[in-house]
Amino acid sequence: MKIGLLSDTHGTFDDKLKRFFADVDEIWHAGDFGNIETADAIAAFKPLRGVYGNIDGQDVRIIYPKILRFDCQKIDVMITHIGGYPSHYEKEIYKDFFKKPPKLFICGHSHILKVMFDKQFHFLHINPGGAGNYGIHIVRTATRFEINDGNIANLEIGEWKRGVM
Repeated sequence: MKIGLLSDTHGTFDDKLKRFFADVDEIWHAGDFGNIETADAIAAFKPLRGVYGNIDGQDVRIIYPKILRFDCQKIDVMITHIGGYPSHYEKEIYKDFFKKPPKLFICGHSHILKVMFDKQFHFLHINPGGAGNYGIHIVRTATRFEINDGNIANLEIGEWKRGVM
């Protein structure tokens, strides 16, 4: 299964992102859609799984949860918006890792692209960075990867200048 991963779109889902995600089977969004119209545009393009972020209003929060946990091709996936990164996780998330750590932990919020292996909990952590035109990031980023029978492979990063459609 091919997955497209993005976060912090802040109202942007443009042709660059559509081209980057043209061949994926699903898109996963780690919060801060920006508005329900952006979420709807992504969902109309590809099947969408997502969580709400701190800037998202009630219209988004009614549809998308704060934390999403599911199985994809024998990979236990956990997605939230504000989650932190290895050795610096949010307290609420950290407690869940002691109960049952996922195999893939995804979050957004920082607008900083990070792909790291957590040695303490033995999972892959991905923050796809900021895909939108608003925020602290200078370069827009998103990722795509494959999940096959319990393995995560072929991770690719897309990068675009902000404000350029």
